[in-house]
Amino acid sequence: MKVLHCREVGFDCPGVIKAENEQEVLQLAAQHAQDAHQVQVTPEMADQIRPLIKDE
Repeated sequence: MKVLHCREVGFDCPGVIKAENEQEVLQLAAQHAQDAHQVQVTPEMADQIRPLIKDE
């Protein structure tokens, strides 16, 4: 299981995204960013987020 904490990306947000693999986490994170923060995740942003995804 992979996990990403929204707070580690730089938002003041308690959101935690969990998925089976890194790609799923990135997809869910992009949806969360759009819905909760009105931010469109670009490929460059995804590259910066990828190292923040950890094994749970």
